[in-house]
Amino acid sequence: MGFRFDIIWDYAPLILRGTGITVGISLASIVLGAILGLGIGFGKMSRYALISWPVSAYINFFRGTPLLVQIMIVHFGLIPAILGQSNAIVAAVVALSLNSAAYTAEIYRAGIQSIDAGQREAAQSLGMRPWQVMRHVILPQAVKRMIPAFGNEFIVLVKDSSLVAYIAVPEIMYWSNAIKGQYYKVWEPYLTAAAIYFVLTYSLSKLLQYVERRMK
Repeated sequence: MGFRFDIIWDYAPLILRGTGITVGISLASIVLGAILGLGIGFGKMSRYALISWPVSAYINFFRGTPLLVQIMIVHFGLIPAILGQSNAIVAAVVALSLNSAAYTAEIYRAGIQSIDAGQREAAQSLGMRPWQVMRHVILPQAVKRMIPAFGNEFIVLVKDSSLVAYIAVPEIMYWSNAIKGQYYKVWEPYLTAAAIYFVLTYSLSKLLQYVERRMK
């Protein structure tokens, strides 16, 4: 049983294009998820039940249901209801962003609450407003503690992006499945996909380690 490199070579342009789509979807979802997660994290810490309860329900739903199910709901339900038609790439970004936001919200909450309350009280006693305390005292310290958790979440998101192949997004796994379907080969497409995902996640982990060292 020899490894047929000619199959991979024939599909190389499509695989490279699929890799670009994977990277683009992952980056967009990471950014949107981090932004949305910040607001959700603050909502989770709110003292008002009308804010904290819906936010907690959101987090519990997206953390307690399979990502594949969420992708299907967004692709076949939410996006057609909003746009009037389905769009696989938009659905992929929306589903991954909503899912990531639930996890990053907990990262924000844990990071902010890990800062000693005495620092908040000391800053307020100096006349700083609550938003100034959060911006200049709490967040700068909390972000340093959040970096490892954010790194793990980003790496998981890149790998989870492979699930959007089920809604025909032409990313890495989509073309791997296409190769398998045409040539009835398993090793060639899936080992190639595994190698690409490894390079992406390994590069991201090294970048995050560099950022973490710089933050120290």
